[in-house]
Amino acid sequence: MDLNIAVLIDGDNIPSEHVKEMMAEIAKYGNPTIKRIYGDWTKPNLSKWKNVLLENAITPIQQYGYTTGKNATDSAMIIDAMDILYSEKVNGFCLVSSDSDFTRLATRLREAGMQVFGIGEKKTPNPFIVACDKFIYIEILKDQSEDNQSVSESSKPEAKKSFDRITPLVIKLISSSIDDLADDDGWAFLGDVGSLVQKKQTNFDSRNYGFHKLTPLIKSIDKFEIDQRESPKGRFKLIYVRIKEKSNAR
Repeated sequence: MDLNIAVLIDGDNIPSEHVKEMMAEIAKYGNPTIKRIYGDWTKPNLSKWKNVLLENAITPIQQYGYTTGKNATDSAMIIDAMDILYSEKVNGFCLVSSDSDFTRLATRLREAGMQVFGIGEKKTPNPFIVACDKFIYIEILKDQSEDNQSVSESSKPEAKKSFDRITPLVIKLISSSIDDLADDDGWAFLGDVGSLVQKKQTNFDSRNYGFHKLTPLIKSIDKFEIDQRESPKGRFKLIYVRIKEKSNAR
């Protein structure tokens, strides 16, 4: 089933850079049929958004800050999200913010059967991250954009990357997922492993660690071994993975 996605952006809480990359990322998961951004457009700090909105067909929603210390943008975005939910025009949402105030909204949308994606900076509080089905860091999209530019601008010095380190906790997460899915010989289909890892940790993304796909990430960890098998349809290789120590024990 094609996923129709409502993209709701917190303009007060998200930088205007790399919106093109954000929209390209969202398009991987479905069709962004509704695209709105919320903020007080009378404020000069939101002026950078103007050209970006036109280029990406994003509708700005004006929301005045009626009370000092209260975030009117959050309230407007939440009300619109519920209106869209009950309109039954979409079956997924993408909430673009680094604000934990949207945690309950993400939870409520998932309770209603919506698929919920989150996009925000690495400073995003964990409750909002885990409330989404998948959470993507803006910094990773930024790094991808810089990588693409470096192909045509190789003379420029390489920008500093914001990749995370592969920790023992990450390895444990992958190992436990392989164990959960393994056959009698310890092998598990890598596609299923990736899906299970994502369910267990919604902000897991191989790009966080400098790898564009899960397969090279797995290959970089000595604890695992990969087996490529012929597909019954013959078009693609099927990739399986298992834990080396388990295979040695057999």
